[in-house]
Amino acid sequence: MIPVTKPYLPPLSEYQEYLEGIWKRQWLTNNGPLVNELELKVSDYLNVNNFLFMSNGTIALQIAIKALGLKGEIITTPFSYVATTSSIVWEGCKPIFVDIDPKTLNIDPKKIEEAISENTSAILATHVYGNPCDVEAIQKLATKYKLKVIYDGAHAFGVTFKKKSIFCFGDISTVSFHATKLFHTIEGGGVFSCSSELIQTMAYQRNFGHDGPEAFQGLGINGKNSEFHAAMGLVILKKMDSIVAKRKELSEYYDNRLADLGLQKPQINNQTEYNYGYYPVIFSSEEQMLRCIKKLNRSEIFPRRYFHPSLDQLPYVDKAEIPNTESISRRILCLPLYYELSFEEVDLICRLIKSVWDNG
Repeated sequence: MIPVTKPYLPPLSEYQEYLEGIWKRQWLTNNGPLVNELELKVSDYLNVNNFLFMSNGTIALQIAIKALGLKGEIITTPFSYVATTSSIVWEGCKPIFVDIDPKTLNIDPKKIEEAISENTSAILATHVYGNPCDVEAIQKLATKYKLKVIYDGAHAFGVTFKKKSIFCFGDISTVSFHATKLFHTIEGGGVFSCSSELIQTMAYQRNFGHDGPEAFQGLGINGKNSEFHAAMGLVILKKMDSIVAKRKELSEYYDNRLADLGLQKPQINNQTEYNYGYYPVIFSSEEQMLRCIKKLNRSEIFPRRYFHPSLDQLPYVDKAEIPNTESISRRILCLPLYYELSFEEVDLICRLIKSVWDNG
């Protein structure tokens, strides 16, 4: 079987070394030494300041919204994972969907301004598949209308724009370290901010608001993560350069093998250093894409319709006029991509896709 992704698992012996230290210290969670070490080493690897490790990427989004004190309407993208929208609703705000740019697949800044109202408090944009949003245009709008900006960078670990980490943009950026992500801690996530004040607020919020054993700084929740998860992250972080390099090779191999089919891919700014976290392709029609899925599934190959359907179809939000999103979400498919995927397996996937073209 070839799934759409497989988590990278390091040599068991390397993880075991960290487990032995946990057993000796008997410090399993609550801001342990490995959590602190991971925060420092992730910050160093990405060349950023102010990173907090959390239990997952969804709680990171919820805490970001809470830390900024957002109310009313939040302009966001309908082309993302459900957590981007559900976090807004969960925190008592209303998502206002703006259509995507059909080339980058990110929220279209030209359409954001049209959606701003007196009730708008923020923009929550996703770096889709790790492809950076137009952060400069979004920041201009945010400054003009005095809005906060959160970036959902769930897919964007290691991505840079103009040689600067994509997590350095906006008021707060969030990330997911779920097992399916490029860099993972089994379950996990985190927040970044250039504001030390915001980081301090979110540090309290992820730990019930505790300011010492018997004092509380304010309202909080349990967003902490454990030493076991941090240990996995510390081992994998050492391998990241080779992981990204292998995925780049596989992506370029896909490019060469599928070049003559005319499949569209997201347009990535040439000032971006990409992480090759996903391999999405856009078909000319949904019917053609479904025939490819059927063909691949018969050979135990399982790509994913990621993201489908558009988020305005959720039962707890208002529908929106988003023709680009609706069209792309019906035709896009993420092909298998992971560290252990072989070039021979990519050959097989591409041959099967091409056979759909050959058979009309």
